[in-house]
Amino acid sequence: MVKIEFEEIKFEKSKENIDKIRVIYQKTYYFELNATDLNKIGLFTIDNGTIVFDSISKKSALNKLNLLINNGFLHLINMISKRKTILIHKNSDIPLIGTQYFGLIDRNSSLIELRPSTSCNINCIYCSVDEGISGKHLTDYIVEKDYLVEELKNLIKQKDCNQIEAHINPQGEPLLYAPLISLIQDISKIKEVKSISIDTNGTLLSKKLIDSMQKGGLTQINISLNAINNQTANQIANTNYNINHVLDMIKYAKDKLDILIAPVYLAGINDEEILKIIQFCKDHSLKIGIQNFLKYKKGRNPVKGISMYKFYEKLKEWELKFNIKLTMDSSDFNIIKTKKLDNPFIKGQKIKVKIMCKGRKKNEMLAIANNRVIQVSNCFKTSGKINVTITRIKHNIIHAKH
Repeated sequence: MVKIEFEEIKFEKSKENIDKIRVIYQKTYYFELNATDLNKIGLFTIDNGTIVFDSISKKSALNKLNLLINNGFLHLINMISKRKTILIHKNSDIPLIGTQYFGLIDRNSSLIELRPSTSCNINCIYCSVDEGISGKHLTDYIVEKDYLVEELKNLIKQKDCNQIEAHINPQGEPLLYAPLISLIQDISKIKEVKSISIDTNGTLLSKKLIDSMQKGGLTQINISLNAINNQTANQIANTNYNINHVLDMIKYAKDKLDILIAPVYLAGINDEEILKIIQFCKDHSLKIGIQNFLKYKKGRNPVKGISMYKFYEKLKEWELKFNIKLTMDSSDFNIIKTKKLDNPFIKGQKIKVKIMCKGRKKNEMLAIANNRVIQVSNCFKTSGKINVTITRIKHNIIHAKH
């Protein structure tokens, strides 16, 4: 008998189909294998997340099983969003710079954003990227941890800066990323990285996770707390948001890490709640960075919003009322400008690219050229090389049209 187990993969019998074996990857993703294909390797049983084969050598079983698993990853599904998921790894030949969906976002400053995955466990009514349970995206992505760390090191070498903040800020909830602690640990070993921060909605925090993140090297948690009242919190999250749990986790974490409370001001929805949040932060000596709701074409827009001028007037009014600093700029976050990355393209340039995988929107594909990912719209081909025109380049994020 040969027992085969993997660190990030678990096996279980499919509840929907007795002829299928479900393969769980990093707790959140899955694909299914045919039991008949597994039986061709050898008679098998599933034992507490492992697979056990009878009458075959471990080497032979592992070689044959890996072929099935590698093919299975092409059909990966996110259990939360139910969307097809693309695994981005070193051998995928997909770079990690060029798209806002995953990888590394470099805005030519000392702050580098890491986006290891997409998907969210709540459904905020104001989400600027339409993420969450009701999101209309067609595709999710998850980046292999070692590949993300390797490319972060390569990016830092190009920036000539030894005051880097690694900011874990995906399109979605980062606490869903299973190797998060290992990611933080690996980042903390990079000598140029002086701080590691993370954005979270707070619902998945636990005392054990907070302790592990702190021990691993995390320095700050930014929490998108938008209401103190449970009913309003649920309304804004558009699902159950356990406000008491989140508040308890904030109180637990505040003596271990820097905490920034980052509510979004939704005029007409959480006006009174913002005042409660300010008072909560003052009572517990927490930093607060209130954000104005901004309308995004592809996001969710529950309110019209107010101008930035009126928003800053509001901040000044609240500053006087609570005697607390609310207006913030880049100097408050110790962000400095750094050497710009070489830009391989210019707007309007016509180039040939290789299609790699589907984008998140209808008729969008992700392509590559010059070691960059390019988001190609109006694309009806799913493979091969195509000619495109660069339409937009900002913060090293590249858009093109077929």
